[in-house]
Amino acid sequence: MPSDMNVVVLTGRLTRGSELRYPQNGGTPSLRFSIAVNRNRRGADGSWTEDPSFFDCVYFARNAEAMSQYLEKGRQVAIQGELRQNRWEVDGQQRSRVEIFVNNLTLLGQGQGGSVQRPQQPQTAYSPAPHQAQAAPSAPEMAGPEEFQDDNIPF
Repeated sequence: MPSDMNVVVLTGRLTRGSELRYPQNGGTPSLRFSIAVNRNRRGADGSWTEDPSFFDCVYFARNAEAMSQYLEKGRQVAIQGELRQNRWEVDGQQRSRVEIFVNNLTLLGQGQGGSVQRPQQPQTAYSPAPHQAQAAPSAPEMAGPEEFQDDNIPF
């Protein structure tokens, strides 16, 4: 019998700064943040509009304190995780909330407030190091087709 699958992969921008929370029992701290993911769609008049969707995220990490300084409003991130539904009761009414429990978090673009220094080492054991911008190596000089002679072609 096939097993169920619960995987979410999103790229979006933080709608506010992250909130660092410490559990009362002294366990691993968590970062809570929300991201907006835009979907472009064409309206009835033919013009394109952005239709944002908002998602609440929770990131449990050993280095949540260090990561919290990079998760500022407007910062673009890529996340991979799973959906979790929290259920509770208030005054006899059932309530629920769906959040994304983040397993991998990658910092992408800069926040709206200007440049942010990226960390030089991976942020968690679960995610790869952020890609550093590097100049593309120059392509070797190749001869064009006009420079080949019939006797240089091996076939």
